[in-house]
Amino acid sequence: MQLRHVRTLLAPQDGTARVTCMAWSANSGRFAVCTAERVVLLYDEHGERRDKFSTKPADAKYGRKSYVVKGMAFSPDSTKIAIGQTDNIVYVYRIGEEWGDKKVICNKFIQMSAVTCLLWPAENTIVFGLAEGKVRLANTKNNKSSTIYGTDSYVVSLASNVSGKGILSGHADGTIVRFFFDDEGSGESQGKLVMHPCPPYALAWALNSIVAAGCDKKIVAYGKEGNVIQTFDYSRDSSEKEFTTAAASPGGQAVVIGSYDRLRVLNWSPRRGAWEEAKPKEIPHLYTITSLAWKRDGSRLCAGTLCGGVEQFDCCLRRSIYKNKFEMTYVGPSIPL
Repeated sequence: MQLRHVRTLLAPQDGTARVTCMAWSANSGRFAVCTAERVVLLYDEHGERRDKFSTKPADAKYGRKSYVVKGMAFSPDSTKIAIGQTDNIVYVYRIGEEWGDKKVICNKFIQMSAVTCLLWPAENTIVFGLAEGKVRLANTKNNKSSTIYGTDSYVVSLASNVSGKGILSGHADGTIVRFFFDDEGSGESQGKLVMHPCPPYALAWALNSIVAAGCDKKIVAYGKEGNVIQTFDYSRDSSEKEFTTAAASPGGQAVVIGSYDRLRVLNWSPRRGAWEEAKPKEIPHLYTITSLAWKRDGSRLCAGTLCGGVEQFDCCLRRSIYKNKFEMTYVGPSIPL
């Protein structure tokens, strides 16, 4: 899979203005960006900005600069957005079905420590990590949150599998933990899966392996039970910086890892049964990539940066014209059933 730059959705600023998180809706019709000003910008599928709303602090007396938004995810029906914040709260906003609909807080989940990352894998289930090391679940139906499992180490990243029925959490001590709501008959183990050499800030659960990377400038692909399958080592490359974020394609057959001025692309080769690295996408003066979000149909990838820019890329293996009428975009290899 190759990445081709399509457009700049949000121009970068002069100085630090970190894009903290981004999310595509499940129906691919909306794309959300949370800016350094804690404002959520809403774009349509063509990249046109259509709406926005401001997030709120857990307690108004502390003011709007008292927190950072660390995680954001759309509900499976694409009508709500969950926001995880460092002032110990998860808000759920109902954004409606039409552009311009009033934004209403419909759930709030107060926590004991800062929310550090967040997913929304199932209908009423929001999963989020805390600075104290717990991974918790928020039920939007009964407005209650509960602990899935606890560790002693800050949660730096969360990732779900392709079906959304399993999650991974990466921790500051390097631990990667796996949990299944339903293992779908795979029989794979739960609990601590592997001890990565550094905090796995870049964590993705692909179709055939788990990909993790961080400040040691190495990308490691782990097998289903934590065995090392492949290592891509850039520690001797002086132009490479630490890996900051990763995203698996919706089909799980490609992984993109972001660092400084660069996106690295790994494609799964069914023939070889291994990851193959495509030519990296290098963009001078892009600076550190802080967030990645893949459109649910696999055709677009968005990257947010330290300076507040959001760039959109086209993702495809190849294109063809069918009957001189329809353009077909191949976003993953054909897999025989």
